[in-house]
Amino acid sequence: MAKTKRRYICQACGGVSHRWQGQCPDCAEWNSLIEDAPASVFSAKHDLSNGGRPIEFVPLDAPGETLQRRSTGLPEFDRALGGGLVPGAAILMGGDPGIGKSTLLLQASARLAQDGADVVYVSGEEAAGQVRLRAERLGHAKAPLRLASATSVRDILTTLGQGKPPSLLVIDSIQTMHSDTIEGAPGTVSQVRGCAFELIRYAKESGTVLVLVGHVTKDGTIAGPRVLEHMVDVVMSFEGERSHQYRILRALKNRYGAVDEIGVFAMAGQGLEEVPNPSSLFLTGREAPIAGSAVFPALEGTRPVLVEVQALIVRLQSGATPRRAVVGWDSSRLAMLLAVLEARCGLNFSSAEVYLNVSGGYRLSDPAADLAVAAALVSALSDKPLPLRSTWFGEVSLAGEVRPVAHAGLRLREAAKLGFDAACGPGDIGPAPEALRYEAADRLPKLVDRIIGAS
Repeated sequence: MAKTKRRYICQACGGVSHRWQGQCPDCAEWNSLIEDAPASVFSAKHDLSNGGRPIEFVPLDAPGETLQRRSTGLPEFDRALGGGLVPGAAILMGGDPGIGKSTLLLQASARLAQDGADVVYVSGEEAAGQVRLRAERLGHAKAPLRLASATSVRDILTTLGQGKPPSLLVIDSIQTMHSDTIEGAPGTVSQVRGCAFELIRYAKESGTVLVLVGHVTKDGTIAGPRVLEHMVDVVMSFEGERSHQYRILRALKNRYGAVDEIGVFAMAGQGLEEVPNPSSLFLTGREAPIAGSAVFPALEGTRPVLVEVQALIVRLQSGATPRRAVVGWDSSRLAMLLAVLEARCGLNFSSAEVYLNVSGGYRLSDPAADLAVAAALVSALSDKPLPLRSTWFGEVSLAGEVRPVAHAGLRLREAAKLGFDAACGPGDIGPAPEALRYEAADRLPKLVDRIIGAS
């Protein structure tokens, strides 16, 4: 590219000179020459201030047709989505390999097709016969679903452009798609970004609901460029442990609903089954109280879920280094809680191994679980069981105070509905259910005295 020549323009008379000098040769004005860089060849070619077509602006309060959500036929799926599928939405679903992403989407697609919707399922990882075999196992072999096995985005969009846009388009998975206008193998950053952009643009222009299945890395994040999560409207994560039957569908991003709602499923022989009462999965049916076990009413969005927190304390000989093992909770928060129990309550955990487990493979992130964990630890340390049908919730501060938490009434109502008759938590929570006896604990030492009992 040709080198751009410098020029100097006089601010008094407008004269042009190709080198700087103290006096303008035209008007004899001193110190009036200022350097001016002319438009280069690159900027001239990439000037976007003209040459385009005007766009139409629509007032925000203009009357128009309201977009109606469409049910997937799976109420738990609809709950996680915020009420159903929004026309023109782009949804990205990630999850570990074999967790059930394709099974869930095939079940939802088959039910939508049976309800009269035009659904297209494109698989880039399986042949059409393999997907049909899985549909037979799930009991949806006769669903009027349009199935294809393809990896070229150009072929997919060309085929869809020849007819009426479908109501739902499932791409399984975006890492297998490729565009012939972009160099690189399928799954590279440029291919994933370019293919997703073309598919999302088709969804926005046609009103088709687009669902992209995304692979995840070993860290659990969705593989590919991070910009992919910014491009879509909804990012969903399908979580669970292979050793457990339950699966949780969680929205990490949702432009059309809340991100704290979850859908709970259980893996069975006929595919994924919905779990309307998730507490039944995470509570053990024990007949007698056991030391080190406390029930916590967790909250996922507007849905309370009762889970069991189990603690085990093992005394060691002097000089041995104790272990701290945590499953389903934050290890740093456990260390903080142990420090509070030692500093504020006078308990000694320094010479004992501490094991903490949330039953059922559930992962707790609610800070209200502090009190339940503390109760389980004190119960295990003193070898005194907690009341069998009791729940514990509340956030513990570094000063040993039990702080209020959100939606305490909702937690108590769920506990009472499942047959629990006692609860312990922070004060000033409002009226408690009549069938449940509530005891307030404003400080952690009082809770310790209550559990150990006058000792």
